[in-house]
Amino acid sequence: MIVAEQKPLDEIQRMIAPYEKVLILGCGTCMTVCGAGGEREVSLLHSALRLAQARAGSNMHQFSEYTVKRQCDPEFIALLADRVREVDAILSLGCGIGVQVAAEHFPDTPVLPGVNTSFMGAVSELGVWDERCAACGDCRLAETAGICPITRCTKGILNGPCAGTKNGKCEANKDIDCAWILIYERLARLGQLEKMRRYYPPRNFRTIPRPRRLVNLVKADMGEEHG
Repeated sequence: MIVAEQKPLDEIQRMIAPYEKVLILGCGTCMTVCGAGGEREVSLLHSALRLAQARAGSNMHQFSEYTVKRQCDPEFIALLADRVREVDAILSLGCGIGVQVAAEHFPDTPVLPGVNTSFMGAVSELGVWDERCAACGDCRLAETAGICPITRCTKGILNGPCAGTKNGKCEANKDIDCAWILIYERLARLGQLEKMRRYYPPRNFRTIPRPRRLVNLVKADMGEEHG
């Protein structure tokens, strides 16, 4: 799941300052789950902006709000055409992907990011998300017992643990478990400790081309696929 947090209200106010009619656009998937930009957050932000405007004695902005099922899907963004014609700008509470999809679909309308996209993570407890994937394009979880050293090791080292780990905790942040101790313990449990003896050369991030595209089409013509 993509995790984000809403930008400070004063930053949002500065972004929308030039525009009179602003559509606050939420996302019904990841941003709803992480509490950054779902229908509830859209409504709260709408109220906060109206209150701030009233306190300032201004009547500059007219706000409207709507939440689509997924901002990252052009199919859902296309449904907004009538609403977008009535506004001067979109304040998106979608992730960085959602903002860009909306911007591509409505090239004549400014699309402003209302959240800071942080990472791809998993829920560890109510209201808490931990980073689990950096989308690096070179997954090695099979060698590390399903625990990612890129995101879970503070130093991102591929051959750990480093000399700084103590009592299973990271020397840089004692509240964080050492990823390589976790990897060691899980490999031991799986009977795969030989993987700890491997040397993994430094990653060459230059080999990962960007922008990337993944094509995974389901062929309608099954005869072509199966000869």
